[in-house]
Parts: sequence; C-alpha cells; structure tokens
Amino acid sequence: MGEADPGVTPQSFSTQAGAGETSWPRPTYAWYVVGILTIAYTVSFIDRQIVALLVEPIRRDLQISDTQISLLQGFAFAIFYTVMGLPIARFADRHSRRAIIASGILFWSVMTAACGLAHNFWQLFGARVGVGVGEAALSPPAYSIIADYFPPDRLSRAISFYSMGIYIGAGLAFVVGGVVIHLVENSGVTTLPLLGQVYPWQVTFLTVAAPGLLVVALMATVKEPIRRGLLPKRTSNPTANVPPTVAQVVTFVGQNRYILSSHYLGHAFLALISYANFAWIPTFMIRNHGWSASQVGFVFGLLVLIFGTSGVVTGGWWADKLRARGRTDANMRVSMYAALIVLPTLVAAPLVTSPVLAMALIAPGIFLLSVPFGIAPAALQVVTPNQMRAQISALYLFVANIIGLGLGPTVVALITDYGFGDDLAVRYSLAIMGGTAAPLAAISLALGLKHYRSSLKQSVDWT
Repeated sequence: MGEADPGVTPQSFSTQAGAGETSWPRPTYAWYVVGILTIAYTVSFIDRQIVALLVEPIRRDLQISDTQISLLQGFAFAIFYTVMGLPIARFADRHSRRAIIASGILFWSVMTAACGLAHNFWQLFGARVGVGVGEAALSPPAYSIIADYFPPDRLSRAISFYSMGIYIGAGLAFVVGGVVIHLVENSGVTTLPLLGQVYPWQVTFLTVAAPGLLVVALMATVKEPIRRGLLPKRTSNPTANVPPTVAQVVTFVGQNRYILSSHYLGHAFLALISYANFAWIPTFMIRNHGWSASQVGFVFGLLVLIFGTSGVVTGGWWADKLRARGRTDANMRVSMYAALIVLPTLVAAPLVTSPVLAMALIAPGIFLLSVPFGIAPAALQVVTPNQMRAQISALYLFVANIIGLGLGPTVVALITDYGFGDDLAVRYSLAIMGGTAAPLAAISLALGLKHYRSSLKQSVDWT
C-alpha cells in the first residue's frame, strides 16, 4: 500500500527554481506584459459597466423595472462569470494561459456587440451572460501569468497595476459612454446597414465592443512564461507540469479554510459595495440631483479614473511598506483598514442635498474601495502552488463576484423597489447597503489576520 498523501500546504510545494527554470524575466518585458493585460482588463470593464449609464433609456425602450435592470448589471453577468471561471481556471493551470485569455477577449467582445442587437429583456439578459462567460477567462490566468513574471517582493505592485484596469475601464465606460450618449441621444432611432433600426443605447454597445478585437492582436505579443513554485514532481520527467488532482485542490482549500474564508468574504463585501455604487450612483445623480447621463458620465467617470487608479496603486504601496516594517499580514490588514475608514463616506454621500458635496464625498469613497483590489489577489499567490493559482484565484473571484457583482446591484434595487417603493429612494438604499457591508468586510478580514500570519511564518520565500 502506498504512502498517504499528506496534503498540499504552502510548505509542501517547491519555492525554489526547479529543473528547467531560468532567472526572472527582464523587468521591462514583464511590465510590458502587465501593460497588455491591464489594457485587456480595462476593455473588459468598459464592456461590463457601460450598462450603468444606460439604465433610463433601456428601462424606457424595453419597459422593464429597476430590479430587472439590476439583474442585467449583476446576476446575468455574474452567474456564468463565476461558474465558468472555475473550469476555465483549471484548464489554465495546465495549458496556455495566453491563448485562453485571447479567446475570452474575442468572445466577450462579440457578446457585447450582441447586447446592441437585443430587442427585449431576455435577449439582453442572454447577451450579458455571454459577456460574463468571456470575461471569466481573463483574471485567473492573468494573476497566474503575472506571478511567473515577478518575484514576491514586486508581485503586489504588479498585480495592483493590473487591477487598475478595473477603474480605468469603469472610468472610461462612464466618460466615453457619456460622450457617445451625448452624440446619439438626440438622434433618435438610427438605421444601420444589415442591422436595421437601432436605439441610441444599442449603438453605444456596438461602439464599445470594437476595441476588444485590437486587444486580441496585442495578446499575440505576450509570451507564455515558465511556471514557478510547482508542486513536487511525481514523474520521471523533471520538467513536467503535473497538474494537481481535484482532491489535492480540495485538500488545500480545507487546510487553509480559515485564511481563504476570511479573505474571500471580506473582499466580497467590499466588492458588493463597489459594484452597487458603479451600478447606481449614475442613476442616483440623475434621479436625485437632476444631472443628465452625459454629465454624470463625465464627472463620475473622471473620479473613478483618478481616485480608483490611485487607490489601487496606493494599496500596493501601502502593503509593501507595512510588510517592510514586519507586518507579514499587510495585504489583509490594509484591506481591513480601508473597510473601516470608508464607512462614513458611504453613508453620507447619498444623503447630502448638494450634488457637488455628494461627488466630493464619493471621491474618497472610490479611492478607499479601490485599495484592496490589487492586494487581495496578490495575498493568495504567495501561499498557493503554481498549478493551483488560477483555480484558487477563480474561487476567490467566484465568491467575490457572486456576492459583489451578483448581489450588489440587486440589493440596492430590491431595497428601492420593495423597501421604499419609490425610485427617488435609491439614495437611502445606497446608504443602507454601504453602512452594513463595510463593517461586515472589516470583521471578516480581522478574523483571518492571525491565520494568515501563521501560514506565512511557516513558508519560505519565493525565488
């Protein structure tokens, strides 16, 4: 009878350069790869978030409710984005991550264009599901690629830079979307060759789908890196990439359940706030402060671009500084601090009567909510074997997006529709959601700090 498998812990996988491995890639090319992946992430968020600016015209033309709109923004996208992320990630842990990402970009771009061809709720719902399937092929393989291009002391900054794509994309979705809406909103129904008559919001979807094709071409310039931090070889071929079994992945999750559950839930509550705000702040400004879609798109988009990207970068810098001072739990700790500090702005911003003051409070909220988006996946890479990185990252995205993207927009809509029964009450729904989710995030992250520190004390440094 063979020996029992002791399981997979952060200590049981190789952290040294194995047979066939070379030194780390040139920093200039490594950052070039991060740049291409960031562009891909940016385009994905433009395609994902553009619907937030189109709430009122879609509601009018398709005759649907806030709750149905929230399903298009959240659940329709999240359900297959999260579910498909797991098998795609397992495939990525064994095959070309670059090819998987390129295929996903092509698919979600086509499905974004399909959103512009929808003529009823269910057609638009199906197209949004397709966008989610395509985008599921991006982040888990991207995290894994970046971790093979950068040593641990630079990984937080690299993944934080990639994560800026969230805020660059969301910001551009609002800014560019606002410009497009301004150009087409007064044109009425447009007749396009082969497509027939389309509404202005449909033209917007068709327009933002096009850049994805360029990004597919850029992915051809990205090289698949050598995998590092592999599980111990169980084959006569010392350079073979032996994938872990499903049982090994389950064992790893079970042995690290306190770390992972705290990490996943804490960041999921923060994601819930972010996605709810992305979905409803434009509508809040339109309904409660009388702004036009193009006006709120420009102003809110600039705030997301400036404060979101700077927050992500600050998160990586802040975590690196704390780690240098001996705080090995820096990634988790910084996220916890951000959840506590952001609470007052989340409650106050929707309740003030001045639109200028509302935006002034929204700005630091965007900054603080963006802080964890880069350091959260970085925290997972250093305690996960290479052949499990995409899968553990996909599990993180599964939890974060089921709760954050799947529920965030809908929680606000349900409070508005069924709690208050008044469209103008969206301001109170936003305040209630933020005031509840932020403390839950801080508590969840705080509960995991000790376990995270304990795990890192027992592991060796990456090379």
